[in-house]
Amino acid sequence: MELLALVPTTTTEVRVRYAETDQMQVVYHSNYLIWCEVGRTDFMRQHGMTYADMEKSGVFLTVSEYSVRLHASARYDDLVRVATTLTDVRSRQVTFSYLMTNAATGERLASAHTSLVSISRAGRPVAMPASVRALLESVRG
Repeated sequence: MELLALVPTTTTEVRVRYAETDQMQVVYHSNYLIWCEVGRTDFMRQHGMTYADMEKSGVFLTVSEYSVRLHASARYDDLVRVATTLTDVRSRQVTFSYLMTNAATGERLASAHTSLVSISRAGRPVAMPASVRALLESVRG
């Protein structure tokens, strides 16, 4: 059984806008990272904490690492499904994995992961508040 099948995954759908494509109406590669952010923020919201709530508690998450593997092209007006999974929680870091598919056909478009580091308002790495970490750990299972 795959690891992703064992942990909670949320899904979010985004419609490809014309501005996200090139002249061939194919999505420009950097937009997949934007969709990761959409999936990640929706994941947090669906599990009881918005990014705004987290920032009010004094923690900010900054991307420290990311990778995207493109499998097929998304095109203008496609509906893209972003499946987001929390895969690791540490005192100062969280990692998410993403699978982006064409919502109509199920075709795999991209797979990705991001690691984010918890920082203070001053931009220094800090441990996440206990309440934030506890919530994330409970979601990860």
